[in-house]
Amino acid sequence: MVWTVEYYMDSGGREPVADFIDSLPTEVQAKVLRLIDLLADYGVLFKEPYTRQIRGKLRELRITTKSGEIRVFYFAFADRRLVLLHGFVKKTRRTPIRDIEIAERRLNDFVNRQGG
Repeated sequence: MVWTVEYYMDSGGREPVADFIDSLPTEVQAKVLRLIDLLADYGVLFKEPYTRQIRGKLRELRITTKSGEIRVFYFAFADRRLVLLHGFVKKTRRTPIRDIEIAERRLNDFVNRQGG
């Protein structure tokens, strides 16, 4: 069963994850987009090492490239929708709290604007 993957859009119409992906080198973009396609194919059944739960509903898509680790935070929403919230290049062993908080703010904003 295919899931719909969508980019979080802020109140100003910006899609931060799309902007992040566009900023990456072409070969890295291709790998990120390939894993997003797999996420759409498998949805919540897509497991480690490709995804991992962070906290609450927040999960991360884990992409390893020659130039480093890429992370894209997302969550599952109603009607088999996966919403991509925040992307970043991971530079330390631990996931920075600041990045988790950005994703959680966007998750809450998305849910509130969807009425749910």
